[in-house]
Amino acid sequence: MATDLSLSPDTIRMLAQKARAAATAMEDAYEDRGEAEVEFDPDRLSDSHHHDGLAEEESEDLSEEELRELIDDLNVDEAAELVALVWLGRGDFDAADFEQAVDEARDRAFSATSSYLLRMPMLADHLEGGLEALGL
Repeated sequence: MATDLSLSPDTIRMLAQKARAAATAMEDAYEDRGEAEVEFDPDRLSDSHHHDGLAEEESEDLSEEELRELIDDLNVDEAAELVALVWLGRGDFDAADFEQAVDEARDRAFSATSSYLLRMPMLADHLEGGLEALGL
């Protein structure tokens, strides 16, 4: 069964790689915070708050933000196909029902696709599974 997608399989694989990188960065950040204890130095506390936003931004992993922007830039058809691929990879639909999944994804698009997808811990695996199920 040949399925024509709005997005190329290579683009979807790139999104899967970015999803995997974002998930790894979030796991690392969670693990780093899990054991850290917060201590306040009363001599350094003051009413003014000063920080260098650029320095903070440079130290953060921007993988999730980049992935969010890429997904938010998709048109309606591309976003619906991406969600349908995830559902296919997750086992919610069979490859034969892919068009139905795309229609449902389009009908259910009430919020940002990126917000929906980035809440999935196995997003990369589901995207790759969806491609595999379609033989791509």
